[in-house]
Amino acid sequence: MNFPADLKYTSDHEWLRVEEDGTATIGITDFAQSELGDLVYVDIDTIGETVAQGEEFGAVEAVKTTSDLFMPVSGEVLSFNEALEDNPELINDDPYGEGWIVKIKLTKKEEVEELMDAAAYQEEIK
Repeated sequence: MNFPADLKYTSDHEWLRVEEDGTATIGITDFAQSELGDLVYVDIDTIGETVAQGEEFGAVEAVKTTSDLFMPVSGEVLSFNEALEDNPELINDDPYGEGWIVKIKLTKKEEVEELMDAAAYQEEIK
């Protein structure tokens, strides 16, 4: 299983990559996609909204189940990875690259420090 060291992680199995310009990219972890199985649909209805840390910002649907997505840090949802509309399996194939889910503008940058690093996340899922 893959745990990139440059990302931050949540106990809800989302990852966050902070960019230089104050934006961040969010997706679900390799562990999460493997537990969910083959993804068939991604539902994001929060574009343009500011979502607080811990609040739901969408959902992913797999063959067997649906799982809510929770915002790792507070931010305004700027965009959705439109490639997922036709190819939700990109999350299964490349969860940290082509399978990213949303991009946000951080509204409380200090919340990033509350998230887990790769080593702490690996301990969390043992």
